[in-house]
Amino acid sequence: MARCCAIQCPVTTSKISSRPFDAVLCDLDNVIRFYDTTELAGLERGAGLAEGTTERVAFAPKTDLPLLLGEITREQWVESIVVGLAGQIPEAQARGLGTALANAPFHADGVVVDMLVQVRKHVPLVLVTNATVELEDDLVSLGLADFADHVISSARVGVAKPDQKIYEIAAGQAAVALDRCLFVDDRLENVQAAVRLGMTGVHYREPADLREALAIMLDR
Repeated sequence: MARCCAIQCPVTTSKISSRPFDAVLCDLDNVIRFYDTTELAGLERGAGLAEGTTERVAFAPKTDLPLLLGEITREQWVESIVVGLAGQIPEAQARGLGTALANAPFHADGVVVDMLVQVRKHVPLVLVTNATVELEDDLVSLGLADFADHVISSARVGVAKPDQKIYEIAAGQAAVALDRCLFVDDRLENVQAAVRLGMTGVHYREPADLREALAIMLDR
């Protein structure tokens, strides 16, 4: 049985269509795109580090946020990871770990892509993602260059989730009121921020979560 994990916003008088929402705002990473960190994990074991150590350093706000706001390059981000790992392993080894993370291969989840393609036949689809300036090239690599009606990237708009502004930008691009948006993200704090603005939120953990929320628009 599918689990219901939609976080419902209060009903408002603006909800006049027969649909439960008029736009879908969806995260990219860990919803649509997934990374393969197998090589990184092997390097960490070889360096005597616990698996996930590099990612904890790399995705700490002080290290990650400048990259996601377009303020530093990916190469500079790797050097920040090296600094964060200082004292644990030699510099060259730390740089190898940072490089392995930065260059980790990725793929799109075909099941999720198919659902969102179906939904886009009915309502606008907006990708809302904390991403780097390389996002456009990444979408081409994934075969998703024309997948969404709009793409809101933190590195392009200069603000990152869960900041209220990025949600407002996304809803504005869809030309839909905030309380008529469905927002999907794997990070609970990002979903909660959307709900505070009146959106309906889905905390994504597996395709069944999305399938349940989008059921009314999916082909039977």
